[in-house]
Amino acid sequence: MLERLFSFRENGTTLARDTVAGLTTFFVMSYVIFVNPAILSLADDPAGQGKGLPYAAALTSTCLVAGVMTLVMALFSNRAYALAPGMGVNAAVAYQLVMGQGLTMADAMGLVVLEGLVIVLLVLTGVRQAVFHIVPAQLKQAIVVGIGFFILFLGLVNGGIVVKGQGTPLALGDFASLPVYLTLFGLVVMIALLARGWRVAVPLGILATTVLAIVVNWATSGVLVREGFAAIPASPVALPDFSLVGAFDFGAFAKLGVLSACVWVFSLMLSDFFDSFGTLTGVGSQAGYTTKDGELPGLKRLMLIDAVAAAAGGAVSASSATAYVESGAGVAAGGRTGWVGVVVGACFLLAMVFSPVAGMVPAEATAPALVIVGYLIIRTLSEREKLDLRDLSFGLPATMTITLMPLTYSIANGIGAGFLTYVAVQLAQGRWRTVHPLLYVFAAIFVVYFVAPLLRKWLGA
Repeated sequence: MLERLFSFRENGTTLARDTVAGLTTFFVMSYVIFVNPAILSLADDPAGQGKGLPYAAALTSTCLVAGVMTLVMALFSNRAYALAPGMGVNAAVAYQLVMGQGLTMADAMGLVVLEGLVIVLLVLTGVRQAVFHIVPAQLKQAIVVGIGFFILFLGLVNGGIVVKGQGTPLALGDFASLPVYLTLFGLVVMIALLARGWRVAVPLGILATTVLAIVVNWATSGVLVREGFAAIPASPVALPDFSLVGAFDFGAFAKLGVLSACVWVFSLMLSDFFDSFGTLTGVGSQAGYTTKDGELPGLKRLMLIDAVAAAAGGAVSASSATAYVESGAGVAAGGRTGWVGVVVGACFLLAMVFSPVAGMVPAEATAPALVIVGYLIIRTLSEREKLDLRDLSFGLPATMTITLMPLTYSIANGIGAGFLTYVAVQLAQGRWRTVHPLLYVFAAIFVVYFVAPLLRKWLGA
């Protein structure tokens, strides 16, 4: 029955392999279970006390939307994508809308619901798919590479290997600290297993590093990592709290004004729109879903599910949910079908009850996995057509895309910079006729996107 549903043989995989891939994806992105509630509860900001969401309820909502929407993606697309609340929109909700603009969490989540519904409308009218098809192949390739570097960079930062410098934007981490060496241990294990051709190199590396982290954390009396991680919990279960389901409203329009609220909806929508665009492209290319021309079959269905997830995330107060770049970890482990998502979704739903167990996996165990996954995504380019940077009209936009994605922690920023640079170079070279009219429209939209903070300032928002 499972073979009929997921076509393992046709996709060059097996039930066992996709099960391991699903567990790999879940463990790599399990940090969202705790990081998202921490952001939405404003736990790290003393000034935000009383303004954020209850931590336990936010954790339940995070797992709920991630689990349900990943299952929907798995069953209706048969692709190995996992979804969860995005790390960009949640910060905008907590620190800009609630702390900065004085909205309640319910007000802010109402704007998230609206931006998700706008994206649903764009998918149903074909606008979102049209954007995918009109992007030049070279820019699509640059997006894939940029996402690879973004994931790799994320792993280096999460593992403490790259840190904010004193007097410099970035610097090498503290190699006198145990967490850095724990990350390096995991990286060495994964590289060694990968070099031996082991498909399960990433999950085994995560497991080995987690076990070592628990041992070292015990031996150092909890000095190794922050409290609650890399430690055997007192109780493996915690009751879920569904009180935030449906806790949103549209009061932002009265508090900010209609025009200002619409600018915020547009900003959130554009970030979601192109983040998922890049993720679907990057992970799809890594998994072999894309054609030789870079097209992604079944794109409308994928984008529709992703758009519904954005609205669903706001509806349960978990912030906008979207396809996760960490899905590439499961693909790297050999996952190819929707069964990967079934495993991930089931794990997220179980995490509502067994969240203390999921919390045992520290960032130092998942960070090396992101480094390996980033490399594997970048490598997919050499397996197909090489990215030629010699032509200024493609080389400069590609460079801007690849550079800004990791350095600004935003897929949307990288794509926007690439679009604008591409259009600018084409115009400067007198080749304006070669640019699709819709690209001019989105270039203009990205201008608005980048100057949105100035617009909000002018509007008093």
